[in-house]
Amino acid sequence: MDYQEQYAAKRVTPAEAIRNVHNGDTIVVPTAVAEPPALLTALSEHRRDFRDVKVSQILAVRKFGYLDPATAEHVRHTAYFFSGATRPGFREGVVDFTPSYFSEMPQLIDRDLMPSEVVFTQVSPMDQHGYFSLGIAADYTLAAIRKARAVIVEVNENVPFAFGNCHLHISQVTALVENNEPVLEVGLPTIGPVQEAIGKYVADMIEDGSTLQIGYGGIPDAVVMQLTHKKDLGIHTEMIGDGILTLVEAGAVTNRRKNYLPGKMVATFALGSKKLYDWIDRNPMFEMHPVDFTNDPYLAGQNDNLIAINATLEIDFLGQCGSESLGPIPYSGTGGQADFVRAANRSKGGKAFIVLPSTAKDGAISRIVPTLTPGTHVSTSKNDINYVVTEYGVAQLRGKTAKQRCQALIAIAHPDFRAELTEAAKKMHLL
Repeated sequence: MDYQEQYAAKRVTPAEAIRNVHNGDTIVVPTAVAEPPALLTALSEHRRDFRDVKVSQILAVRKFGYLDPATAEHVRHTAYFFSGATRPGFREGVVDFTPSYFSEMPQLIDRDLMPSEVVFTQVSPMDQHGYFSLGIAADYTLAAIRKARAVIVEVNENVPFAFGNCHLHISQVTALVENNEPVLEVGLPTIGPVQEAIGKYVADMIEDGSTLQIGYGGIPDAVVMQLTHKKDLGIHTEMIGDGILTLVEAGAVTNRRKNYLPGKMVATFALGSKKLYDWIDRNPMFEMHPVDFTNDPYLAGQNDNLIAINATLEIDFLGQCGSESLGPIPYSGTGGQADFVRAANRSKGGKAFIVLPSTAKDGAISRIVPTLTPGTHVSTSKNDINYVVTEYGVAQLRGKTAKQRCQALIAIAHPDFRAELTEAAKKMHLL
């Protein structure tokens, strides 16, 4: 059969497609907006037909019906990274999570340490050679496909055909469904005066010709908005969003001065607007790659002048970052923060920034603390941390003593908390 005949033979309804799922299976789903809505809706509608099926995913963006505590014995969720859709399930005891560095997830799947019996994913339309593109998330999906018994794809004309190592051949597909609803759009976060102040400190330390990794959030995007006047920036990141597209349109990003993959910008997933997804489609400047390529600290660190910008929730006097939980309660996940902090530390001329407002709860508590809240999940270790930025300045910690770190962090804490932080440091014999 030619490729079109194979395509037609494998085209089924969503209800028929999910019959490839067996009791006890783990279904691997890609990051965020690459999740296939028709397949997950069908799974939700028929969830009582299954028993002990798990859906594993980074950053679920929709609250599908299978996320129902009453039917968790049939289908339940395992989060690689929590979102608003999955946090309630953890508190209800029906959503579990798997800690890992984002960069290592394909390896964990390859080594059978993370299960993958079935893959559900959205893909672009098939090209003339029989290939689909994982155009909005390559992440760990190719590794999961290599291990899966059944690969079910949701073909959507609104998914871009991206270049890079992100392609799947019709011969690898077990069944396919078609669904042309718009890919979910995610807007830019709110940027206020605190975010702008932090963004200016970071932007002032970024030189022309640097290569950027930018995480999601108001502060990273506030940095981006202050880089439009820079020249010959490059992009090597895990997430591409509309902020980066703004830099491209402003002429600030050319990738010309990148020494690693010159002329190319790379990412492992996209999260933004239709405009962004359309820009990705067959764009020779951009490549989508698996996360063990984009986030590998050794590979990413081969970019000279790599700038990593990531946010945290809380940081202690030694520089330990709690970026993914509120005490022992998960809020997000490890993601690629530690990957890119290490990559920037490896990079010649690289700078790793951890950014955070100085306070939380409308100024009621300090985010700079003597010790992390008990039970907090440590995302980035004290040995990896370098630059910490609040709206009150920059603390450079790498290579500094515990006393010097403590002094530098107190200096960028909110003024209302500096006296009590200083007293706490004295009791800890740090000052």
